[in-house]
Amino acid sequence: MRSIVILFACFIFKSVSAQNVTPLSVEFEDIYTGLSGPVGLYHCGDHRLFILEKDAGQIEIIDTLGNYIGQFIDVNNLTSSGGERGLLGMAFDPNYLSNGRFYINYTNSSGNTVIARYTVSANPNVANASSAEILLTITQPYGNHNGGHIAFGPDGYLYIGMGDGGSAGDPGNRAQDLTSRLGKMLRIDVSGTSGYAIPADNPFAEVDNAQPEIWASGLRNPWKFSFDRSTGDLWIADVGQNAWEEVNVVSSGSAGGENYGWRCYEGNATYQTSGCPGASELTFPVAVYSHSSPTSFCSITGGAVYRGSKYTAMQGKYFFTDYCDGKLYMLDGTIENGFTSTNLGDLQEAQSQLFRKTRQENCIS
Repeated sequence: MRSIVILFACFIFKSVSAQNVTPLSVEFEDIYTGLSGPVGLYHCGDHRLFILEKDAGQIEIIDTLGNYIGQFIDVNNLTSSGGERGLLGMAFDPNYLSNGRFYINYTNSSGNTVIARYTVSANPNVANASSAEILLTITQPYGNHNGGHIAFGPDGYLYIGMGDGGSAGDPGNRAQDLTSRLGKMLRIDVSGTSGYAIPADNPFAEVDNAQPEIWASGLRNPWKFSFDRSTGDLWIADVGQNAWEEVNVVSSGSAGGENYGWRCYEGNATYQTSGCPGASELTFPVAVYSHSSPTSFCSITGGAVYRGSKYTAMQGKYFFTDYCDGKLYMLDGTIENGFTSTNLGDLQEAQSQLFRKTRQENCIS
């Protein structure tokens, strides 16, 4: 079973001005240490950074200089941890600064996925632990491939990345089974006062025997995904089986319903095609990475498209890494014309408690 404890780094890019377009180089700045399984870094539009600790089941707050502010919430008593279980995802409501609502994804004591909504207390640095409302509980047949990431799209809906349920080779063929929420990207409307609604334009909202929450299918373990803050395009890094890792991109104009091909295909290679739809009905990745030379991928970790203003040469480029390969990669291009992949260098020399990326897709400001 693969470990999914991913390290993070706050990185600085040099030689990236509009006049100087030499290859990007990376330096590291150690801003905070002593964490237990940090797997997410989030913000809600102010000076604070919220750190998700998978194993401890806690969310800590620091400021952008690395000063500790306090513990936001502790849900360790609700979670099962170890391996690919634990506190796995967090998302701030698009209107968090006015309604104080946020969402978490964790595996409960039975090992099943839970999506829950909370609110902040009168103290902005402390969540109201008693405000929990469980929105979804999804049975997990195995202990791995829990997905875990959640994020709000530009449409205001909450997207939930679900792995195929685990083991190896998707033995239940759940990723292709529309009666199952596993191996899917889910999309729900959480704007109501309680519970959630199915967006009317979800592609399977009116399809008999299909789970109406499904936005897309055919995923193995979409451990990290993100939305381009400028274009609204959805980037999904999907963890492969034993040969290929992949990156998928879907235009913001998509009506949903994409089938990313697992377990029929792993990347662009056939895996188990019996009973599968034709290749023309599938959405193939924009980039694949081998477990063999020249790369040494084993478990891809998706990042984000840079849309800041400080580093002009990074504009519009997607950054990501891999747990085994340990290098920072960049994809540059378009869906229409294809993408070019660049290896930006080895991250394994970085200290083990650094933050590997800064991201802004979880709180729309």
